[in-house]
Amino acid sequence: MSFSLGQKFRLTVYGQSHAKAIGVVIDGLPAGLDFPYTAIQTALERRRPGKKVWSTSRNEADLFEVKAGIVDGKTCGAPLCLEIRNQDMQSKDYAQHEYLPRPSHADYPAFVKYEGHHDIRGGGHFSGRMTAPIVMAGSIARYLLETSGIQIYSHIHSIAGIKDRLVDFAQPDFKALSELVNKEFPVIDDLQGQAMKEAILVAKEDKDSVGGQVEVIVDGLPVGIGQPLYDSCEAKLAHAMFGIPATRGVEFGTGFAGANLRGSQHNDPYYLDSNLTVKTLTNHHGGIIGGLTTGMPLIMRVAIKPTSSIGQPQASVNLDQQVNQELTIEGRHDPCIVPRVVPVIEAMTAICLLDLMMMDGQWPTISTKN
Repeated sequence: MSFSLGQKFRLTVYGQSHAKAIGVVIDGLPAGLDFPYTAIQTALERRRPGKKVWSTSRNEADLFEVKAGIVDGKTCGAPLCLEIRNQDMQSKDYAQHEYLPRPSHADYPAFVKYEGHHDIRGGGHFSGRMTAPIVMAGSIARYLLETSGIQIYSHIHSIAGIKDRLVDFAQPDFKALSELVNKEFPVIDDLQGQAMKEAILVAKEDKDSVGGQVEVIVDGLPVGIGQPLYDSCEAKLAHAMFGIPATRGVEFGTGFAGANLRGSQHNDPYYLDSNLTVKTLTNHHGGIIGGLTTGMPLIMRVAIKPTSSIGQPQASVNLDQQVNQELTIEGRHDPCIVPRVVPVIEAMTAICLLDLMMMDGQWPTISTKN
């Protein structure tokens, strides 16, 4: 199913942007694991809409409910079901798009594929609203990874061409990275972050939008996680990242810039550190070679397009009358979704890495007994 992800740690999302509820069913968790309620709700708070001027004004509390799978605060071995009730919907804003597709949205191909029966309200199941269930599942995966000393960090790498402070791929400043989770606008350099905010507000005033990139750094991964070829670490991560609406590109380490280097520049020489651990002097490979983790920090960047819903008049086609027609999109939309997508990318990263570890028989170190 296209709404399912993972082999050992497997999840299925359900719902639509304006349905009564959205949620996720998670399978593969053994009985007896502590349920990280606070971690899940904290992550949802980072993602939820309606908080700041750079976010949509749709105001969802995103308080989740446990529908199944938990007894006395621990997993019971049954599939885990978590749900969020949608509350602040304005479906009337989307009535015109039943036959008038919005540029750069899924409206037109969905109209053709589902023969006009798709849910147009808020983008239906194509909406970024569907990332909230991913955040719930990812919070559980992240909690389990952290018990094995695996930490996931991320920051806004850039917005509207304005870049945050660069991260040293081989020796990241983990102290600075650890502080990002407590920032409402997660950048290392707050001055650059202010410039990004101003660029977002300028776009908003112009009834326009801007995009950017999110960078993820993972520390503590053991060597050899991943499978050759189609279940490689990069393949699993990239597959999942493109399941996030608005993703337009994924790169690891030096990424596309590596195509402009010579091999002598791009290669990462090995050495033994003071603990006789094999490491590399540089980390152009971003912590993955041959689809397998190398023990170096995993470095990944995800490119996020400008929000497709903008307030300016745009050209479209009336699919009912078969004529060209101008449209102006109504409703509440983010002038930039990059800040809100940060916890979503972290969640997807955790889901994929936990699944890969379980595929390798490396269940994170955690006791299921009191």
